[in-house]
Amino acid sequence: MSDYVQNKLRNIIEANTSEAEFSWLIQKGAADALELMTAFVASPRFLSKKIIEITQPQSWELNIEIPGFSAEGWSLVRLSRVWLLTQLDSSEKETYVKNISTLFDTAEMNELVALYSALPLLSYPDEWLFRATDAVRSNMGFVFDAIALHNPYPGKYFSEQAWNQLVLKTIFNDKPIHFIESLESRMNENLAMILSDFAHERWAAGRSVAPQVWRLVSKFMNDVLASDMKHLLKSGHLQNQQAAAIASVESGYEPALNLLSDYPELEKAARSGALTWTNLETTDLNTYVPQP
Repeated sequence: MSDYVQNKLRNIIEANTSEAEFSWLIQKGAADALELMTAFVASPRFLSKKIIEITQPQSWELNIEIPGFSAEGWSLVRLSRVWLLTQLDSSEKETYVKNISTLFDTAEMNELVALYSALPLLSYPDEWLFRATDAVRSNMGFVFDAIALHNPYPGKYFSEQAWNQLVLKTIFNDKPIHFIESLESRMNENLAMILSDFAHERWAAGRSVAPQVWRLVSKFMNDVLASDMKHLLKSGHLQNQQAAAIASVESGYEPALNLLSDYPELEKAARSGALTWTNLETTDLNTYVPQP
């Protein structure tokens, strides 16, 4: 972990803490591994529970250094725990991995959120792959959010299978997929067909699929997916129709494009760029509630 990122996190913490809180953190950050790990666990006893304030320039600076990384909306305790983890000595791999693993093995939910949030900053990233993929299976919503949303680690290190599982569970849980980092670059044909099967199951049960899900299929359009576009266009639901129009135009697949002949205004909007996936991005997806 670069000194630059550590210092940026430290500056954000300093701006959001009292003198006593900041002094406590600096002392613990310079302590030995055992005391530092104890401080990681004890942080809520010494720090305010408030949500941090972070400026746009601070967010940009972190994102430039670690693309996709964001601390916006984090609590002070969460940010401080992540910063404390960056202070652990990583020069001895075995000891470092053992210390982090101990924290994982004994963590309660909020500690797990901090640990998964810190994955893009930890040394030896391959060592945490099993932990990260295991978090995708978590039934704790905040833990799942910590690995799936606004976290660049999965996009960089997950296998295609693990990645597809993460995306599908995000959709299944009615959470906004545009918060998944590397969403566009990790699109793949297997995922497109999995999503088609998932949509068929939802439709058969009289349920819907978030329209922006279809942004993941346009590059892999075929007759099956074109049939899905036809279903969306005939649904009578405007956002479904908009999604079908964008995906069909993006695909350039003739059978899908032909479907738009009865929807000239939608086709015109999609071709001109007046209608994009951004228009369909929303966090209001049934049960979704943003994490603290």
